[in-house]
Amino acid sequence: MSSPSEKALVPFVSVEHMMQLVHHIGIESALRELADYVEDDFKRWDQFDKTPRVASHSDVGVIELMPTSDGEAYGFKYVNGHPKNTSEGLQTVTAFGLLADVYTGYPVLLTEMTLLTALRTAATSAMVAKHLAPKGADTMAMIGNGAQSEFQTLAMKAIVGIKAVRLYDVDPAASEKCARNLSGLSVDVTVCKTPEEAIQGAQILTTCTADKRNATILSDNMVGSGVHINAIGGDCPGKTELAAGILDRANVFVEFPEQTRIEGEIQQMPQDFPVTEVWEVITGKKKGRVDDKQITLFDGVGFAIEDFSALRFIRDKVKDTPYQTKLDMLADPDDPRDLFGMLSRAKED
Repeated sequence: MSSPSEKALVPFVSVEHMMQLVHHIGIESALRELADYVEDDFKRWDQFDKTPRVASHSDVGVIELMPTSDGEAYGFKYVNGHPKNTSEGLQTVTAFGLLADVYTGYPVLLTEMTLLTALRTAATSAMVAKHLAPKGADTMAMIGNGAQSEFQTLAMKAIVGIKAVRLYDVDPAASEKCARNLSGLSVDVTVCKTPEEAIQGAQILTTCTADKRNATILSDNMVGSGVHINAIGGDCPGKTELAAGILDRANVFVEFPEQTRIEGEIQQMPQDFPVTEVWEVITGKKKGRVDDKQITLFDGVGFAIEDFSALRFIRDKVKDTPYQTKLDMLADPDDPRDLFGMLSRAKED
């Protein structure tokens, strides 16, 4: 049987290769570059197909598909969210993704996206904070110290310029884990015993907890004026982290309102609750932060265009590197009309 042609081989980036690629680039450099890809795609927001993610919910979690296209490339991500997995020694979130050429329909990249989702979520958070956080912000409170916490901290360091992070988690072991992982990475780390202690002196408040429930991680009286809240833990119906009173006092910024009203913090608000789309701020169509007393709130649930940006980033970065495996996953007969003949000749070989 003849070997497949080069055009029929699809680059695949495994978890091992993803880790090697990130270390090759440097994690902070990777976060900065990935944030640039996300920002560039937000600047051309109108070119994309946009739809809320296709979700299949169960009692224990959710499985979702997140598709989009800019007319030249098509991308999708498969992702799950299962908070109970942590107690079973499993990841809460796992993912993989594919990028394809619209003209041929052929895939051009298949990649793990568990690590890549953590990177793109952090890069998006910091990219948004660059536009909305108060000038000179140098301290972040990280409430919820699970798998996202180190990525969020390093992205805010690399893109916004924070110098210190104050950690809190209901599980002290999670905070110790995060502090240990951030050791030696030029961030001043303080482990706190309460969320109130964590937000003291912080200009950026990031919430990222795992429980699938309506929780109050930040109550209204905890949040003073002038801060930027990076609320990224609310990512499915029935899961919130902030008191409604905070939303009433804040200017709220979202990715795609049709999705965020179902999954984000604003699911607890009326359907006509006013929000500003992030792409409008980035393009200058609308204002972001206008004064030093304003509370800005990014209600980030993750959107398919960010995954598309991440897929583009990996496609470009992995080219001509050893951090990929070529997969024979496309049937490629010499005569495109003779698929059966290709199958028959395989038996003869």
